[in-house]
Amino acid sequence: MSLNNRTFIVEGMSDSDAMELTGTRDRNLKALADAFGVEISFRDNAFLIQECDDVTYGRISAVLNALIEQIERKKKISEQDVVYASRLAQRDEEIRFEELDSVIVGRTMSGKPVVPRTRGQKAFVDAMNENSIVFAIGPAGTGKTYLAVVKAVSALKKGEVKRIVLTRPAVEAGENLGFLPGDLKEKVDPYLTPLYDALHDMLGNEQTEKLMERGNIEVAPLAYMRGRTLNDSYVILDEAQNTTGPQMKMFLTRLGFHSKMIITGDITQIDLDRRTPSGLLQASEILKGIDGIEIMRLSADDVVRHPLVQKIIEKYAEHE
Repeated sequence: MSLNNRTFIVEGMSDSDAMELTGTRDRNLKALADAFGVEISFRDNAFLIQECDDVTYGRISAVLNALIEQIERKKKISEQDVVYASRLAQRDEEIRFEELDSVIVGRTMSGKPVVPRTRGQKAFVDAMNENSIVFAIGPAGTGKTYLAVVKAVSALKKGEVKRIVLTRPAVEAGENLGFLPGDLKEKVDPYLTPLYDALHDMLGNEQTEKLMERGNIEVAPLAYMRGRTLNDSYVILDEAQNTTGPQMKMFLTRLGFHSKMIITGDITQIDLDRRTPSGLLQASEILKGIDGIEIMRLSADDVVRHPLVQKIIEKYAEHE
């Protein structure tokens, strides 16, 4: 297949839109070039793609057209958007950002809408809308915990539930909290930072503290779920890969009326003793095919952190 220099011309684009498209210090442009292994430059509203074959040019054109449509819809463009669109194009899949932008999961404290950034994330949001129990299994950076908390806060604000319950295994290989100094909150808080970060993003520090004082938001280690029935609640179990089988069964049977349970975890980061099976792995096999329970699998394609995180995850997966 012959390699030629190609030109992709953008008609009538303003300087500010061109800057949005190429990114600060051309970061979006570099991400696009890296994704396809070619050299790309931009000048006078034209992309020059060096030594590019017909197939690659067609795929790059598809990415650029999708990004330009986003700009015309007054949307911001991130490096992650470029990388994600490039991955779809390389598989010759349709790139439709508008499908993602149409789904608003919730709004941050500043009023910024939170939307899914990938098809996998959208499927996760849809699953939370339609099921009482949802498992979200995937690598770091796929937005599992954040989207679950956003959805929980949105449900609380709308009056769909009366409280949010956040829990996780407090210590990697168990829940031996007794030797740690301080009261329960002080012992557990270091393990719940990702959950607090999401709450503060959605509600602000002051509102989060008020809701916790009133009992509308409860944070507790998994062991404290035993013997309870959680009605009218949005319950999130984070880091579920580090639950044992009995712990997972205990947690799932706490489900009450008018409640939802979201279980998130990364099966590549199991810290349990090798002789102890992960409750998340067990449950994902045992509970397949039950109406009202959805088991979601997110992948490196759904990572919304630095583009290198996707490559790191893929390389470790290959190695393992």
